[in-house]
Amino acid sequence: MSALLRSTLIHSATRRHPLIFRSALTGCGTYRRTPELRVAVIQGSNIHIGRIDQSSLIKKRLTEGAETGTEGFHPEDLTPSKKALTEPDAVSAVPVEVRGDWVLFHPVYSEEELRSVEVLHREAKTLSDKVACNLVRLARWGFDFVSGYKHKPLPRDHKMSTEELKAGGYILTEKAWLQRILFLETIAGVPGMVAAMLRHLTSLRLMRRDSGWIHTLLEEAENERMHLMTFMTLRQPSLFFRALVLGAQGVFYNLFFVSYLISPRTCHRFVGYLEEEAVLTYTRCIEEIEAGHLKDWAKVPAPEIAKDYWRLAPDAKLLDVIYAVRSDESTHRFVNHSLANLNPSTDVNPFAFSEPNMLIKGKKLGFERPEAEKYVQETHELLSRRRAEIKH
Repeated sequence: MSALLRSTLIHSATRRHPLIFRSALTGCGTYRRTPELRVAVIQGSNIHIGRIDQSSLIKKRLTEGAETGTEGFHPEDLTPSKKALTEPDAVSAVPVEVRGDWVLFHPVYSEEELRSVEVLHREAKTLSDKVACNLVRLARWGFDFVSGYKHKPLPRDHKMSTEELKAGGYILTEKAWLQRILFLETIAGVPGMVAAMLRHLTSLRLMRRDSGWIHTLLEEAENERMHLMTFMTLRQPSLFFRALVLGAQGVFYNLFFVSYLISPRTCHRFVGYLEEEAVLTYTRCIEEIEAGHLKDWAKVPAPEIAKDYWRLAPDAKLLDVIYAVRSDESTHRFVNHSLANLNPSTDVNPFAFSEPNMLIKGKKLGFERPEAEKYVQETHELLSRRRAEIKH
């Protein structure tokens, strides 16, 4: 294996903790974490790997001339082991160490990045934008109505106690917050998986490469699922709650499936607006914890699954977990608004090799198409410089 292939650039900035790769690369063109891959940290970008020479978002859709890393590693790029099933190496599927059931890339945030997320809203300009925005508003209104959610503005100079604020519908109880979060996360994990599956089937059907979209969408789906797994450690939902989730997921899955067939860009815009609401929801939750209104949650230590997944400190609290989850939602907001600005049939996923750090994703709603193209070019230049450094 070449020095370039053995150097995977995956994490943003020296301030962050490097992710530990836990299992080896599979022979089917996807990457998994293994200690045998060295971790390098580059200028605040989450770099995967690849031989880069393309200069724009538009890329050949044919199989010939495909570039290493655009859709993960290829077995021809690697030297297979004679004992691949028993000795972990670059093409083995045997995990070296398994501490959780997550296998895809996910960011780990610095303290500065966690605090940099802002509540933002993208103005709906086109007809498809307005359709997506209004659908999210309708969905939120319906869910708020069914769940009895109220988040009225606090009265000025109020002197109400926490109990009075909860009774008046100004803030939620810990139980109400948890029910809301659990339900939302069971829905939030659907779009990425549906979109990835449809693009996967398109790639198979048309026998052409995907330009890096599938991996990012799968990463989003798994990240949302890990949010659910984390909060499930706090409370096991009732059978009635699970039945509601089953019904809602069935309806949403099929609606999103059909919608993505018709207009992928509208669907990504819809998810972008949905993630705007998620950032707002977690921001309100953080504010209530820090204001002392959720005293029980202020004392709760971070679940072990969260400490491992986000590389939190041993003494981390639930508040630290919610900060990390909010940062994830900000990432999904940024990525989906960016993808909605691209042509899903011809454009390369600008985040296939690299993602901006949270100081950008937390304060910006996404890249417009010229910005995305410039970002791709900058990423290629960065990788080229890094490749030259490795050779020397």
